[in-house]
Amino acid sequence: MNSLTGRRLLNTAFVRFSSTYRTVNVGQPFTAAHRVYLEKDGKVISPFHDIPLYAEGGKEKSIVNMVVEIPRWTNAKVEISTGEKYNPLKQDIKKGKPRFVRNCFPYKGYIWNYGALPQTWEDPTYIHVETNAKGDNDPIDVIEIGEAIGKQGEIKQVKVLGVMAMLDEGETDWKVLAIDVNDPMAPKVNDVKDVDQHFPGLIDATRTFFRVYKVPDGKPENTFAFNGECKDKAYAHSVVEETHEAWKRLIQGNVPSTTDTYKLEVLETDQVTLIKEDTVHTVKEEDVAEYDPKWYFV
Repeated sequence: MNSLTGRRLLNTAFVRFSSTYRTVNVGQPFTAAHRVYLEKDGKVISPFHDIPLYAEGGKEKSIVNMVVEIPRWTNAKVEISTGEKYNPLKQDIKKGKPRFVRNCFPYKGYIWNYGALPQTWEDPTYIHVETNAKGDNDPIDVIEIGEAIGKQGEIKQVKVLGVMAMLDEGETDWKVLAIDVNDPMAPKVNDVKDVDQHFPGLIDATRTFFRVYKVPDGKPENTFAFNGECKDKAYAHSVVEETHEAWKRLIQGNVPSTTDTYKLEVLETDQVTLIKEDTVHTVKEEDVAEYDPKWYFV
């Protein structure tokens, strides 16, 4: 019996190792039932609350942990489920169907590894003084630009390089730019100016991606604070620390976890052992009916 869902697991869970953490896949991928839980030392943990923001040994908080939600070149819109117990990763479901991001020319899916920084929270009760918009009620987003394609649920140690402030339906949606510390280019890339030098065109492509990626679904283009500028490393670190402090206020009860507009699961101590089986689901997102292979020119 799976103590997370109250249902018996029969050939539905696949365990994959990821550094000192490992992922447990429960249910068929690309369905409403699919979840990716994280384990450490045989106990299920929350990627929202139980993984430290700052990596062990990170000098002056320069290295942070990243939870990979969406590997590069994939389209399934997966995110940490902030309202469920243990905050597993799950695919966004819209009108009963799994959500896939459209391919906006010249891009295929997400153009970097996309994920979140643990122990951060964009406070929806706080209006940022420079963006003039409230937080989006999620852990802060991070895009990792290294050459290796990540795995869903993988924990990467990354260097923060910069940050953009996307404005999405009246909310501040920070996008932290980072690179895996193990990437061959990591020693050469330490700030936004280095990204421009060694990854020419990537910042512009990132801005364009976030501006248009919802247009094929009939939504307006997103806008940005700071005229779309990617702010530097120092500013990015201040934003990360600000969202870390907001997370602390959340779990300490200084900000309510449940209101009329949102509900968050903040319990992090009631750990259980997951049942593990070795069935591997081989379905590909391209085989799912809701996946759209079309290139959109927007």
